[in-house]
Amino acid sequence: MLKTLLKKQLLELNQSFFRNRKTGKTRSGSAAALAVAGFIFVMVVILGGLFGVMAVALLPMVEMGLAWVYFTIASIIALVLGVIGSVFNTYASLYRAKDNDLLLSLPVPVKYIMITRLLGVYLMGLMYSGVVMVPTVIVYCCSGYATAMGIVGSVLLTVLMSILVLTLSCFLGWVVAKISARLKNKSLITVVVSLGLLAGYYYVYFKFINGLADILLLADTLAEKLRSSAYPLYVLGMAGAGDPVNLLIASGVILALFGLTCYIMDRSFLKIATVSDTGVKTRYRERTAKIRSVDQALLSREFGRFAASPTYMLNCALGTVMMPIVAVALIVKGRELIGMMGVLFLSAPGLLELIAVAVMCCVVSMNDISAPSVTLEGKTLWIAQSLPVEPWQVLRAKLKLHLLLTEIPCLLLGVAFVAVMQPEVVPGVLMLLLPLLYGALTALVGLAVNLKVPNLNWTNETVAVKQSVGVLITLLGGWAVIALLGVGYYFLFDLITPVWFMVILTVLLAAVCAGLTAWLKKRGTRIYASL
Repeated sequence: MLKTLLKKQLLELNQSFFRNRKTGKTRSGSAAALAVAGFIFVMVVILGGLFGVMAVALLPMVEMGLAWVYFTIASIIALVLGVIGSVFNTYASLYRAKDNDLLLSLPVPVKYIMITRLLGVYLMGLMYSGVVMVPTVIVYCCSGYATAMGIVGSVLLTVLMSILVLTLSCFLGWVVAKISARLKNKSLITVVVSLGLLAGYYYVYFKFINGLADILLLADTLAEKLRSSAYPLYVLGMAGAGDPVNLLIASGVILALFGLTCYIMDRSFLKIATVSDTGVKTRYRERTAKIRSVDQALLSREFGRFAASPTYMLNCALGTVMMPIVAVALIVKGRELIGMMGVLFLSAPGLLELIAVAVMCCVVSMNDISAPSVTLEGKTLWIAQSLPVEPWQVLRAKLKLHLLLTEIPCLLLGVAFVAVMQPEVVPGVLMLLLPLLYGALTALVGLAVNLKVPNLNWTNETVAVKQSVGVLITLLGGWAVIALLGVGYYFLFDLITPVWFMVILTVLLAAVCAGLTAWLKKRGTRIYASL
């Protein structure tokens, strides 16, 4: 039984590689190989290469005889990245999986279900911590300074870090689950906490990158401070460097913590997994119902789904948070940077405005709210299809949700750029209009692609959001469009001014948006009605 459940979990985690989500049929061998190769390229070449460069930069510590500091720094980064990367979906994967009720109704031991859920969380944490630890170990082993015990210790440290990431992710997921059972606005709290963790991670990461040179210069001082003030980190570093005593201590403590976490989860898993989603009890109060139009009711329905899902909000609406932050940062500290860049581009009037538009479009592309909106309907799609409304009204509500959460902060960001740069009238209008059209384009493309390749058979909301083809195409396609336009203008620089290039882009984007809207009204509505 356990073997069957583990196989099911592995197939569920990797179903996007081997199964067509629209038809449910198995992909061809070449298509599956291409999908796997693309994923490996991103994780190994891009992310692994990034942390490999970081490991090379830290290699002088090994040369100085401070290999344990080298592994301590890598362990900290792996731990932070692993926990942040997996804790976002730990709660949903462990306690709110869509098939929990089905599995719990079967004659299957609860501990078997918990073990299979833990496997998914472990593999996610291993993926994130591994992109840091594996390059670190490879660089260390190829440096010529590695000892036999150092190689053994570094490999074992990689395994121990994956277990520690699993332990912390499960603990935090358990805490969130216990709190969520007593809170009404659990989704908002989860989003706020997650964004705080994300902001903290990037703050620490960029501070680390900026202070890397100082770390290397003051390696001896840093080592002494770690040894005296952060002894657990010292133990991890020494374990990675191959010290037998510290390796045993680190292994014992981490395995003990993991065992304690499993014990706590075993005692509370069934209760939390079956708790009602109603949250805290509320007192009934009689109120007069407000009459709303069909469009308002459908839009409210989309907002309700969006606000009820921390995974949806965190992964698909990060631009909504980033655009006001960038706008405030621009007003506070952007004038000097804009002034310096303006001096560089005096010979090309309008080029600075074009660069500002590209920056705004990059931030706008962080929003892909419409891309998984059809997929998230899942098995409840029939409800919207059975309502006495036109399919276009349902699709239009999904577009409105994306546009409201994207265009308003985008306009705020555009106003901030205009206020700081103070361009002429025509470039200023184009600076406001182009990012708005680009935001509309991402909304239309995301919805169109999701209609063509929906995945309505998901059992975990994280799969529907993070592994949606619509999300992938919208994100990568948006960045590709921005890159192609930049490359295109590079070759047209001597033939057309930046202002006229923005005018052409405005007309082109407006035409594409109009065409996609017409396609959604006709072909898109028929596809939605037939799903």
